[in-house]
Amino acid sequence: MRQTKISLFAGVMLALSSLIGSGWLFGSGAAARVAGPAAVISWIIGAVIMILIAFNYVELGTMFPESGGMSRFAQYSHGPLLGFMAAWANWVSLVTLLPIEAVACVQYMSTWPWGWASWTRHLMADGAITTAGLLGVYLIMIVFTLINFWSVKLLTRFTSLVAVFKLLIPSLTILTLIWVGFHPGNFGHSTTTFMPYGTRGIFEAVAVSGIILSYDAFQTVINMAGEMVNPQKNIFRGVWLSLTITAVIYILLQVAFIGAVSPATLAQVGWHGVNFASPFADLAILLGLHWLSLLLYVDAFVSPFGTGVTFVATASRTLAAMTRNGNLPAWVGRLNRRYMIPRFAMLADLALAMVLVYFFRDWSKLATVVSISTFVAYATGPVTAVALRKMRPGFKRPFHSKHLRWVAPLSFVLTGLVIYWAMWPTTVEVIGIVLLGLPIYFYYDRKYNRVPLTQQLKGAGWLLAYLVFISVVSYLGSSGFGGHDILKYPYDFLVIIVASLFFYGWAVAARVDGPDLAVAAEVNADVKVD
Repeated sequence: MRQTKISLFAGVMLALSSLIGSGWLFGSGAAARVAGPAAVISWIIGAVIMILIAFNYVELGTMFPESGGMSRFAQYSHGPLLGFMAAWANWVSLVTLLPIEAVACVQYMSTWPWGWASWTRHLMADGAITTAGLLGVYLIMIVFTLINFWSVKLLTRFTSLVAVFKLLIPSLTILTLIWVGFHPGNFGHSTTTFMPYGTRGIFEAVAVSGIILSYDAFQTVINMAGEMVNPQKNIFRGVWLSLTITAVIYILLQVAFIGAVSPATLAQVGWHGVNFASPFADLAILLGLHWLSLLLYVDAFVSPFGTGVTFVATASRTLAAMTRNGNLPAWVGRLNRRYMIPRFAMLADLALAMVLVYFFRDWSKLATVVSISTFVAYATGPVTAVALRKMRPGFKRPFHSKHLRWVAPLSFVLTGLVIYWAMWPTTVEVIGIVLLGLPIYFYYDRKYNRVPLTQQLKGAGWLLAYLVFISVVSYLGSSGFGGHDILKYPYDFLVIIVASLFFYGWAVAARVDGPDLAVAAEVNADVKVD
C-alpha cells in the first residue's frame, strides 16, 4: 500500500492549478461585456464573497480533515438528507468543471492563426463545440482522468509544474499589456462611463462571467485534507494563500484587459460589443505582440489542462465521500489498494462529464451551472459551522474565530444573492438539476432506513424551502436579472437579504443531534491542537 502525503507547497500548487484555469482566459472578456470597466469591482466582490465562504469551511476542514470532507460536513450537523443535497450540488459543480476546461482547450485551438492549423476551425461553430470538437473534448477529459489514475505523487508533481507555468504567463500578460497598450481613458471619466450598465451589471458579472467559477477551487485544499501533511495548520494556510494569490492575479488581469482594448473599437461598438473568441490572444495580435499571442495559445491549453486534472481528483473524492454517507453504491467509492485512489468514482465522473458536454457545448452556460450549483452547496457551510458550535462546543477546533458569528450569516446571505444574480430562468434550471438527485437518495434511504424521515426533513426542510423561495423571487425579480420586473431593482435585493436572514435562523435551529455526530466525534478525536 502506498500513500504519499501532500505538503503545504504541493497543496497550494494544487489549488492554484485549479484556480487559474479557463476563467482567466475568458472571464475578463466576459465580465467587461457585462459590466464595462466596473468589472474590476465585480472581481473584487467575487473575491470577498469566496473568502467569507471559505472562512466557514476552514473551521470545518480543520475539525474534520478527511478526503472529500465538503460532502460530509452538512450531514454531521443536520442529518443525511441535507448532507446528500449539499454533496450532490457540490459534486454536480465539480463534474461540470471537467468539460468546461476541456471545452476551453478546444475553443482556443479553434482560433489558432497559423495556416497549418486550419483544420482546427471546424472544432467550433457559432460559439459551440461541433461534433469534431466534441471528440477532442472527450479525448482531453480521458487524459485528465488517466493522469489521476496512478498515485497522488504523480498528480502533485504534474500540478506543481503546471501551476508554476500558469502563474508566469498571466503575470507576463498583465505586465506586457499594461506596458505596451494601456489606455487609461478606457476606465471612463465619470461614474456613468465607469459603470455604463449601472450597478446591476457589476453584480450580474459576478455570477454569469465565470468569476465565481474562477475562485471556486479553494475547496481543493479542503477536499484533499485527508492526504495533507499537518492538515490542522496547512488547510488554513493553503486556502488563504491560494485565494489571495489568485485574487490579485484576476483583478490585475481585468485591469490589463480593459486598458488594452482599442478606444476606436469601444467608440464603435461599446463594451457590449467587445466579443473576442480568444480574448487575451486576440488583444496581443492586435497590438502586434505575436510572441505573446503564441505563449497565450500554449497557456490556453496548459491552464485548463492543469485545472481539469486537479478537478478529476477533487470530484472523485467528493463522490467517494458520498458513498461513505450511504447514499450511493459502496463500490463507487472503493479505493485502489495500491494507491488508495477512488478509480471507480473517477470513471463515473468521466461518464457524466461526457454526457453533460454533449448537451451543453457552450463554455458560459457550463460556467453558470458550476457557479449556481456550487452556491447551493455553500449555503450549508455557514449553517453547519454555527450549528456544530452550539451542539458540540467541546470539539477540537484548530481554527476557531470569534468572527464566525457575523461572517456566517453574512456569507449565507451572499450565497442567496449570487444564485439570484445568475438570472431567471438559469436559476430554476440549475436548482432543478440539484433536486434531480433526490430520487436516488430516497431509493437508498428506503433500502437502509437509518434515520426517521421526519428527522431528516427537520434538518433539510429549510434548504428545500429556500430553493423554492429563490426560484420565486428570481421569477418575480427585476428585468435586469431576467425576471418579470414585479420586484424592482434594488428592492429585489432587499427581499432576498431579509428573507435569507430568516432562513439562516431557521437553518441553525433545525440542527439534528443524531447518529452522524458520533461519526463526526470519531474523526475529530484524531485532530491535534497545538
